[in-house]
Amino acid sequence: MMAREHPLLERARSAPEGPGVYRFLAADGAVLYVGKARILRRRVLSYFTRGELPERTRRMVERARGLDFTVTASEVEALILENTLIKRHRPPYNVLLRDDKTYPYIRITTGEEWPRVELTRRVRDDDGHSYFGPFMGQRMARRLMELARTRFRVRTCRIEIDGRLSRPCLYHHMGACLGPCVDGLTTAEAYREAVEELELFLSGRHRELLPRLETAMWRAAENEEYEHAARYRDLLAVVRRLAEPQNVDLPGRGDADVLAVFSDGENATVCVLPYRSGTLVDKRELHFEGVGDVPPAELLASFIAQFYEANPAVPARIDTAVPLDEDDRSLLAAFLSERRGRRVELAAPRRGPRARRVELASANARAAFELRFRAALAQGEALGGRIARALGLDEPVRRIECFDISHSGGKDTTASCVVWEKGRMAKKRYRSFNIRGVEGVDDFASVAEAVTRRYRRLRDEGKEMPDLVLIDGGAGQLNAAMAALDTLGIELPLAALAKREELLHLPGRDEPLRLDRSDPAHLVFRRIRDEAHRFAVGRHRKRRRRRELASELLDIPGIGPGRARTLLARFGSLKAIRNATEDELRRALGPRLGSQVWRHFHKE
Repeated sequence: MMAREHPLLERARSAPEGPGVYRFLAADGAVLYVGKARILRRRVLSYFTRGELPERTRRMVERARGLDFTVTASEVEALILENTLIKRHRPPYNVLLRDDKTYPYIRITTGEEWPRVELTRRVRDDDGHSYFGPFMGQRMARRLMELARTRFRVRTCRIEIDGRLSRPCLYHHMGACLGPCVDGLTTAEAYREAVEELELFLSGRHRELLPRLETAMWRAAENEEYEHAARYRDLLAVVRRLAEPQNVDLPGRGDADVLAVFSDGENATVCVLPYRSGTLVDKRELHFEGVGDVPPAELLASFIAQFYEANPAVPARIDTAVPLDEDDRSLLAAFLSERRGRRVELAAPRRGPRARRVELASANARAAFELRFRAALAQGEALGGRIARALGLDEPVRRIECFDISHSGGKDTTASCVVWEKGRMAKKRYRSFNIRGVEGVDDFASVAEAVTRRYRRLRDEGKEMPDLVLIDGGAGQLNAAMAALDTLGIELPLAALAKREELLHLPGRDEPLRLDRSDPAHLVFRRIRDEAHRFAVGRHRKRRRRRELASELLDIPGIGPGRARTLLARFGSLKAIRNATEDELRRALGPRLGSQVWRHFHKE
């Protein structure tokens, strides 16, 4: 799209000159991409004035219908805000650091009245909780959990706290919990302070935490609460040790992380080799699907920012297999030095022992990529042939799209479309549809609407069609999908997999096909069908929750459905809107309405 044609060009020309963060927004207010810049105006104008954009970026700019800015005091502050917004909104065109099922996180359930701390391997962006990690190995995560329990005394249990218990559990008696489950053992304020201190600790903000702990220790001593004072003294000792600068690192013998990336232009793998005291102590790989043509240096820069912003363990040195853009390198070095409390070196060594470590990381990144993506591709091609034979198709099945419907008594009806491609679920290609033309409970009509919208768009845009369309349901859902495709004049292989009976319904066949439950084709169908169901239910719940949240916003004078959706899309949750500053709300809604919303949530 030429610069003069894009509706956001004038908006880009009005961008501030200083450092900050910019957000490209879709027509519905959803965040498409978050970026940072040393000079905002120059950066955002480059999206409309450069002759040739990478394909992924070009698609994002074509979809964008809104552009928003936040000015920051420095580039480092912009980097931190960028990471925060990426984690909050999970924009589809950012490279996202995702949990790869092997990295433990610590979750503090800050969305609850009495938060608890726990280990998890699943990160969600819509539950209002705080996540810390991923941690390099289970041992470190468990050690931090033990500190959370014994030093900060935040609860780890799942019991409902309603004030009815007459005595606390053993953890309280052992000094490992403040005991919020029993009235009188602690106060909401004291417990909230403990949670805030734990968050500072897990965020690596030890220098912020030290004065708070010192104040609490002396206050307890003055009140002759000597046991509490002793606990704060011991915790202070732990935090001071972590905040102290480490010894000077000797060449080749200090702490360093070595990073490499391997990409084929579609998927990528990052390998992290952590060296401690000069010894390789672990190996970690993170896989990114559908990153497209993002250059390796840009992908590594995004990875470093997200990985170390969430991980309290920052080494003295980080070596990368490819040189980073100099602006990115200097900014990341400043950010990491601030996180660590001492200088962090970020370099791409070309000779000597450090270069050999980089070569080792590169070899591991490539091997992990081959194992994750190439082996899966070969297996997927074999499965595609088996599926084609089971259904009597002439060509191997490489891509399957599966639909399911979810609703609550006919309200907030949502359709999912998940994609299986070459042996793997292609989550980047998932789509969901808010069903608009159906009243009440009518799964058949909902299937027809979703199928119509999906394939009319693919047809009109000249995009590739799937080799098979799978419907979660029985003969009725299958017939609805067939009718929709007939109306569009599109011929595609169709099947429907019914729950419970696990029977496969096919067009033109009176009796459903019963595949052996151990048949690989049947296992693939079930996996895809179950994934479509999971995705549909999740999207439906999110839509219902947004409607319920929007209804609370609609109680504010001047906030209609459109502005409520804009607020939720921009801030992510009602909690985030409540916690937003007056300036942030004024920038989102304008001076008068922004101040009015802020006052609504801050009534005396």
